[in-house]
Amino acid sequence: MSEKRFDSFAIFATFLVVLVAVSTIVASTADRPADSSSKPGGSTTSTTVEVTLSELSITPAAISVAQGGSLHVVNSGAIPHNFSIQGTALKTADLSGGESEHLELGDLEPGNYEVLCEVPGHAGGGMTGTLTIAASGAPSVAAKPAAADHTSAEMQQKMIDSMTAFPAKTEGIGNQLLEPKIEGGFKVYELTAEVTKWEVSAGKTVDAWSYNGMVPAPMIKVNVGDKVKINLHNKLEVGTDLHLHGIKMENRFDGVAPLTQPLIETGDTFTYEFTAKEPAVAMYHSHFMSQIGVPNGLFGTIYVGEMPLPVGRTVAGRQLPAGIDVAQRFPMVLNDSGVIGYSLNGKSFPATAPISGKLGDWVVFDYFNEGTQVHPMHLHRFDQIVIAKDGFPLDSPYTVDTLNVAPGERYSVLVNLDTPGTWVWHCHILPHVEKDDGMFGMVTAVVVK
Repeated sequence: MSEKRFDSFAIFATFLVVLVAVSTIVASTADRPADSSSKPGGSTTSTTVEVTLSELSITPAAISVAQGGSLHVVNSGAIPHNFSIQGTALKTADLSGGESEHLELGDLEPGNYEVLCEVPGHAGGGMTGTLTIAASGAPSVAAKPAAADHTSAEMQQKMIDSMTAFPAKTEGIGNQLLEPKIEGGFKVYELTAEVTKWEVSAGKTVDAWSYNGMVPAPMIKVNVGDKVKINLHNKLEVGTDLHLHGIKMENRFDGVAPLTQPLIETGDTFTYEFTAKEPAVAMYHSHFMSQIGVPNGLFGTIYVGEMPLPVGRTVAGRQLPAGIDVAQRFPMVLNDSGVIGYSLNGKSFPATAPISGKLGDWVVFDYFNEGTQVHPMHLHRFDQIVIAKDGFPLDSPYTVDTLNVAPGERYSVLVNLDTPGTWVWHCHILPHVEKDDGMFGMVTAVVVK
């Protein structure tokens, strides 16, 4: 992508780098020393160490404390976090911003332990670290804050490098249209649930739970009146099912094992049937062990018919043309946890795909939140005209520049690409798009030529 296209990215990055630098200075001046006591021989052993949680880091990242000591865990961030010592029962509650908890380590044996925040998606975003328990009487010194490992110049360069890598090439593209077979008057779709290697960002490949080997799963499009069958083949090591979220089904096909159907065991197949009776912007995902399967990739989109447009109407004081020809319709699937983590359509920046359009085009973007958090989606420069909620056309469309999309929700927005340039499109919870080593996660761009 040319330097000119990155003018808006550079401004955006500079602003955020300044914020990071300021917060680093404030954090470093606010550190308080750990409690300590003198031991025979003149050594100093830390008995209590303060640990700070924020978006998205644990400080210090390398914690060292004497056997029998304790941790004072403080959430200095804006969203809830927790602190867990893996392989043990020791963890804090979910702490809201400003809350703290004292964690007694008791008889925890000397050695090294992994620590992390167990809020979905936070460990993948960088909230991990190590805890060293020193034998009683041995020296133990708390590590310096992680931010101190990077100078301002290094942080700035990492930010620039991450942005200029956009769009980074990765293996695998999600949301590809799935073609049906026609059998006995039904459109028949074949889906296979399986674990597959998925490159979330350049060099980061994970074991995703997928349908047909892609994340998001293949897109299904049918017409109103179509009779539809979906054959789900299970190649996972655990049982599964399939829920069509936003499609009206008979109870026996609602996809909630074992309440409405038998669990689809490994190696088995189950067939779902429905008649598409009305337009819909919907999604499909697992509903058994969904707290694992969905964040790890078991989600896809399904469209029924066409969404009516508010042509010729006045929206927020703007008269829309009587004849709007939609140049493209683009699904934007949001995720924030599991092995996929903070992502747009199964990819993390800079591997997210830019959306290209011609000057003057009208486009429709459909948001699908398959994550665990609300995401305020902000598109620079362009008005987002909200025309539908959960697939239902709105009687009174409205205009926003930032739209909150909660888990399970779908929003459809109409956008007129009336200004050329490269325009940033991102979640406006900034820790979902940046960390100390650069931009990541829920960021992409709209390129208008």
